[in-house]
Amino acid sequence: MYFAALLARTEDGWEASDTDLDDVETLADLADLAREATADYDDDTVLVFIEQDDAWFGVVRVDGEEDPRIYVSDAAAASRSSYGEILLTDEMLGRDPGADDTVADLDALDLDGTEDGEPEGSAEEGDGEGDGDGGAGAGVVGPSGPGGAVPAGPLGDRKILADLGVPEKDLLGLVSGDALNEIADILGAAEVLEAVR
Repeated sequence: MYFAALLARTEDGWEASDTDLDDVETLADLADLAREATADYDDDTVLVFIEQDDAWFGVVRVDGEEDPRIYVSDAAAASRSSYGEILLTDEMLGRDPGADDTVADLDALDLDGTEDGEPEGSAEEGDGEGDGDGGAGAGVVGPSGPGGAVPAGPLGDRKILADLGVPEKDLLGLVSGDALNEIADILGAAEVLEAVR
């Protein structure tokens, strides 16, 4: 069971609307849908909430014409969902969209130095150790595993909601099922979100 909603920040506060993602095939489609929600407002921050039962949740933030920012609570779970696949871009997963999977896998093995059995450890050992930050830079949970394999656990921009009152450590501590309500509560939008559930 999926739930998807848009939260648009307006001069009068947050406005929520449930949204149908059946016609959304790409992240660009989703961003366009979000921008349409704020076409009449000066402050055009829109949050797209997507949730699948207790398996995973995702937040996409669109600020005007800037590139969307994405956070997914469990990338491996989301990758098994058609809606989750929209959020898990090649960039987030560390994949080269121009290369086929076989070449990408080989390139990744070359990069992590495990294909020749080097003493630094096997690919399997590396999978469990790098899931937290993946070396993707401050504020971003990076991919892990050979070939940009989809990691279990959070992926994306951990600071996506920091300026709205949800710091990184609080976001990482949210549990699917209650997460979107908790975020909306912090934003002062719990009632408008509940109205569209």
